[in-house]
Amino acid sequence: MPGAALSFSNAAVRAPRLSILANGTPLAGAIEADVTSHNHDAADRFSARLALDADPAAAQFWANAGEILADISFSLNSGAPQSLILGAVDHVEVDPIHRIVRIEGRDLTARLIETRTQESFSNRTASEIATILAVRHGLSPAIATTTTPVGRYYQDQHDRIVLDQFSRALTEWDLLVWLANQEGFRVFVRGTTLYFQPDSAAPRVVPVAQADVLELRLNRALTLARNIAVVVKSWNSRQQNAFTQTAHAAGSGEGAAQKIVLVRPNLSPDQALKLAQSTLAELTRHRMVLNLTMPGDLSLAPGDALALSGTESGFDQIYVVDSIQRRLSVRHGFVQYVCARNDNLPAQASTPAAKVGSVTG
Repeated sequence: MPGAALSFSNAAVRAPRLSILANGTPLAGAIEADVTSHNHDAADRFSARLALDADPAAAQFWANAGEILADISFSLNSGAPQSLILGAVDHVEVDPIHRIVRIEGRDLTARLIETRTQESFSNRTASEIATILAVRHGLSPAIATTTTPVGRYYQDQHDRIVLDQFSRALTEWDLLVWLANQEGFRVFVRGTTLYFQPDSAAPRVVPVAQADVLELRLNRALTLARNIAVVVKSWNSRQQNAFTQTAHAAGSGEGAAQKIVLVRPNLSPDQALKLAQSTLAELTRHRMVLNLTMPGDLSLAPGDALALSGTESGFDQIYVVDSIQRRLSVRHGFVQYVCARNDNLPAQASTPAAKVGSVTG
């Protein structure tokens, strides 16, 4: 359902605030924080700077602490703090000359990314595997039930794939992402919860209004704007046959379609077609990319859709938010940088917004 345009008419008098907890304890002297949230299969990231002298015991803490869980929250005006990320600190830098501490890290997806697996789960369903891995890493499972044993996905090849000499290159996160793709699910971590659920909800559509934009950049990849054909070739050893599946996308220009050929062994015809379609969708969503700089906002989320209008060109369309980088600092205030990629949502899903017009940088 269309959403209201974001409004920042009172941006000049906003009062953003930053709060950082380390292992549940508030950190004094927070100078700035940067949080990047993604709409794809990757860990969200954060970095922050703090005044070393704000806490007399700070240097000792940063020098000796083992695992440090950082919880970074932003708030606006009188609103309650909103946690943007909970994650482990990967790196600490202490600058004793300028009396500054810098930290950076990732959300709890990192626990799965850093864990290699040699386990065979061929008699388990995807939801059972997701639950096992969530509990193993202290995450609460928010997991939709599936019924297909994963051995069927591999057509009895799972044990060979997971247990062979290359299995050490497979992480638990790789496995979960693969299972999610097989089920048409999304997998991601928010706070201390692992989500493994169908990717079926229609995105919230937010019109891009003139007052929202500090800077706007529109990019078009001409190599992807042409007609595209993705061809998947496979040999299925069980069925003793070779076959080809193709997915097409119309584009601008004339002439033969740009052809991308993928060769993958032991796929079924349905699996090959699904791979062709998913690869085509990933390529075409990079045809047009929208980059916005705007006053910081706590309602926009990766996966939301932005409806751009007012350029009076083919750039006026729907873009799905791929990433949001939010930065709050004492010196520069609260700003966010949004990257969104074009998506073929129905035109009626959008509500026209005010014209973009001129943009200040």
